[in-house]
Amino acid sequence: MQNGRHVPLMRTYAEQVAGLIGRIETEEADAVGAAATLIADHLTGHQDAERLIYVYGPGGHSNLAAQEVFFRAGGLVNVSAILDEGTLLSGGALRSMAIERTPGYGRVVIEDNRLGAGDLLVLVNAYGINAALIDAALTARERGVTLIGVSSREHADRTAPDHPARHPTKRNLHDLVDLHIDTKVPVGDAVLEIEGVPERVGAISTFANAYALNVLMAAAIAELAGRGAVPEIWRSGNAPGGDERNALFQDRFRGRVRWL
Repeated sequence: MQNGRHVPLMRTYAEQVAGLIGRIETEEADAVGAAATLIADHLTGHQDAERLIYVYGPGGHSNLAAQEVFFRAGGLVNVSAILDEGTLLSGGALRSMAIERTPGYGRVVIEDNRLGAGDLLVLVNAYGINAALIDAALTARERGVTLIGVSSREHADRTAPDHPARHPTKRNLHDLVDLHIDTKVPVGDAVLEIEGVPERVGAISTFANAYALNVLMAAAIAELAGRGAVPEIWRSGNAPGGDERNALFQDRFRGRVRWL
């Protein structure tokens, strides 16, 4: 590719990403606000000032979303990501896909992490349909966990009931949670068409998930501050005073936050 020929492609991709994020901003503002209020209520409505916000992204690249807001500069200290090895790509991509399609696996993860009544769980998944995700949602509901879902309603609704990724119940994440934030990811995820290439390229779901989760946490922090609370926030360890500030929280949350 000659120098400069890539510019239109870069511009198109940037427009697609910006357009999707813009839709989430305008169309999901109420959902984000309601979910942020739910998180703030969770953190302030109990004598335990160190309650956790669990985040689980069962699915290869959806795990990135859980990691995005965990131990993150500018993020809530209370976030506890569930980084189960089963669907992490580091264990093998094909293995990850097989496990996310295995009925019953999500139940094991929720039970192993001992989630129950009084807990709050954010379930994030690009497409909102895989078996591990749905089992996680069903099990969490059975155990009295409050659920926030982050996924694409369009992708779930347009995926065939007999798709091999689906849970035996054929249910979608957005139908199982207390509050849902729609990431608007189009079917197939990839959004760029290149002449001579039969498949679309340039996936977009990671941008959508990262934006939705980061803006949710920022809105929750703003809600807490508006109530007079002082949210505890991680500082980058590479910023001045970062290690010293973070040391204030590490001993308190180590042991409670499983992957800290």
